[in-house]
Amino acid sequence: MNWILLIIGGFFEVGFASCLGKANETTGRTSFFWMMGFLVCLAISMFLLYKSTQTLPIGTAYAVWTGIGAVGTVLVGIFVFKEPATFWRIFFLITLISSIIGLKFVSSN
Repeated sequence: MNWILLIIGGFFEVGFASCLGKANETTGRTSFFWMMGFLVCLAISMFLLYKSTQTLPIGTAYAVWTGIGAVGTVLVGIFVFKEPATFWRIFFLITLISSIIGLKFVSSN
């Protein structure tokens, strides 16, 4: 169950990073709403990370949480913010995904 919480927390990390990116692109009231989304996603993400570390090793949980956030944020950047999808970005993204999966398999929980 805590792995599921950790994965959901990683998705909320993608959410807060994406909201931050949108807040930087906007002004006024729109920017305020994106910042509110950032704060809500941040709070949920941190809470789920906290809950998952009650039974998972902190090193593994944090690495997986940030990895999901990093991979998801890069994908949002490519598909939503139209950032370049170069060979090396994709190569290292695949390497990061492989590392996250490897950490899951070698974890004792």
